Amino acid sequence: MKKRVILMLLVTAVLLLLTGCATQTTTQPLDLSSPEAISATLQSVLVGFFLFLPKMLAAMVLFVITLYLAAWISKLIRRIMEKRRVDPGITLLVYYVSHWTIVIVGMITALRQVNFEVTTFLAGLGILGFTVGFALQDISQNVIAGLLLLIQKPFELGDLIQIDDFTGTVLSVDLRTTELRTGDGHNVLIPNAHVFTKPITNFSRQATWRIAVPIGVAYDSDLELVQRVTLQAIQTLPDVLDDPAPVIHFHTFNAYSIDFTLFFWIDSRVTNPLTARHPAIMSLQKAYAEAGIEIPYPIQTEIQFEGDGNRDA
Repeated sequence: MKKRVILMLLVTAVLLLLTGCATQTTTQPLDLSSPEAISATLQSVLVGFFLFLPKMLAAMVLFVITLYLAAWISKLIRRIMEKRRVDPGITLLVYYVSHWTIVIVGMITALRQVNFEVTTFLAGLGILGFTVGFALQDISQNVIAGLLLLIQKPFELGDLIQIDDFTGTVLSVDLRTTELRTGDGHNVLIPNAHVFTKPITNFSRQATWRIAVPIGVAYDSDLELVQRVTLQAIQTLPDVLDDPAPVIHFHTFNAYSIDFTLFFWIDSRVTNPLTARHPAIMSLQKAYAEAGIEIPYPIQTEIQFEGDGNRDA
């Protein structure tokens, strides 16, 4: 991929430099009225070309050196920032900015070696960029959104986030997409424009998580006993935090049960929030069985009608 990009940049540079060469050698109109005039014109063109050739080669060499220099310096900056544990998003942004800044400065310097009209070229490049940006506005939106995400930092590499229906760990943020690693091991690429305009839930910003467990007990249960047994059972788990303390809230008279919700807090750096309910439910079921607390379930009653199948009319 790197060789392909360098080859594309070199071809572009050659075309620009040949355009400059043509400008240098066609300052006067061609005279094709006679064989002598044609010969003189061709001789003038060849002389101009060979005089221009060293400048063109020097510009090409300068541009190639710029490409390697940009890659080396940007990687060096990225390595230094990673060793100093700078934020990964800022590191990536500085890497891209430094790389393309050096490439653009080197390209302009190379064009000046051949007396190329840089001002006119930049004006034309601006018009071309506006036209291409309008035609490829979706890609442009993703690039701009990627830069804004790297600056605002709503999440960092390694954070667990949710965007729409996708929940996963952030693997990378480039100029076009954000890559997530979902819990089932899939890699998801989300366009940056979509990420930037959608609500983002960052589960890694806070270390403590509140876990909710809905429970229902029978109508004849002693609710004070249920509350005491529930809190004692959940507080015996080592991963449950004492501060904030676990609480329960009775809230619904259901058809078969009195429903309540148990809330407790964990440290996500120690306990996986996705599996925190497992030990809680096991501990509660055992405690309820020992205390004689019933967790009801819907009962279906079947009614059968029996009668004579052959009744006289």
